[in-house]
Amino acid sequence: MKAAVYKGNRRFEIEEIPTPTPGPNEVVLRIKYCAICGTDVHCFMYDVAPPGTVMGHEYCGTIAAVGSAVTRWRVGDRVVGGGGAAPPGREPPTHSTPRANYRELAAAETRVRGYAEYTRLEEWEPLPIPDGVTDEMASLCEPCSVAVHAVRLSQLKLGDPVAVLGAGPIGLFCLQAAKAAGAGAVIVSEPAPARAASARALGADAVVNPFSQDVESEVLSLTDGLGPRVVFDCAGLGSTLDQAFNLVPRGGQVVLVAVPWEPMPVLPAEWMSREVDFRTSFGSRHADWLISLDLLERGKIDVAPLLSEEGFIPLEGIQEAFEALMEPTTEVQMVVRP
Repeated sequence: MKAAVYKGNRRFEIEEIPTPTPGPNEVVLRIKYCAICGTDVHCFMYDVAPPGTVMGHEYCGTIAAVGSAVTRWRVGDRVVGGGGAAPPGREPPTHSTPRANYRELAAAETRVRGYAEYTRLEEWEPLPIPDGVTDEMASLCEPCSVAVHAVRLSQLKLGDPVAVLGAGPIGLFCLQAAKAAGAGAVIVSEPAPARAASARALGADAVVNPFSQDVESEVLSLTDGLGPRVVFDCAGLGSTLDQAFNLVPRGGQVVLVAVPWEPMPVLPAEWMSREVDFRTSFGSRHADWLISLDLLERGKIDVAPLLSEEGFIPLEGIQEAFEALMEPTTEVQMVVRP
């Protein structure tokens, strides 16, 4: 089968590798779509992924083969490649290791994932795709679940104004998840025109351009001088995290959703007197995937403004896609179609 193999030093090569066969309690998934995640782009930018890795964790497809002991799946079943409830003692390291370090976890991932024609999973890992969810929608279930997880971890209450810093895929899903959770006005900060347009199409009450506008003054003006009760930092820059702390009022909350890869200077004296709550959100859990699939099926989450025909690429286009996503201008979401 074909796979995009990471060779190190920001370079992919398309290679023929063995097609996996399932063990007794495993399934083989034929991948239809695999969305490119920002964390994969970071692994590419900072050369974290070990050479020989086949990345990609936002994927969907159909069951192509089942192991001899598998009873819950049949060949042809449509599934997303993750989100299943792990049996006791089988939780992934991000959930079970007390001092899991993201850089170490990223470097330790060596199994063949979604930038390939097939992948192998334990039978508990996939989730069924509801009839009302298309394959294109299902390919974005994983990033949607990340945003759902962040919103569920937050202190958001009905009617609270919210700010989302960064309108990449995670930020756009945070915008929609916050709306679905009952947020009042949701204000988005985003400089890239295509992503700002997507935010408007998805119901942002205002979109601020941080390159040409003063985000803090604009957001305070739009919230009657009080500031948003919750700010989701989906950009992960030193400037956005500091901005997030400065935006919230007394007792407000900052939720860091993006994964920063560089030192981030902040000045606590500017905001600690307001007793700001700060928490990080990482990945998602089984319940978040189920909620995401339900929101997608009921139309509470819309993926259409994130996707375009130009955004679907073959495996052979993955090198150029990753290079473009290092500093996105017109790209919102890119999806590999093996």
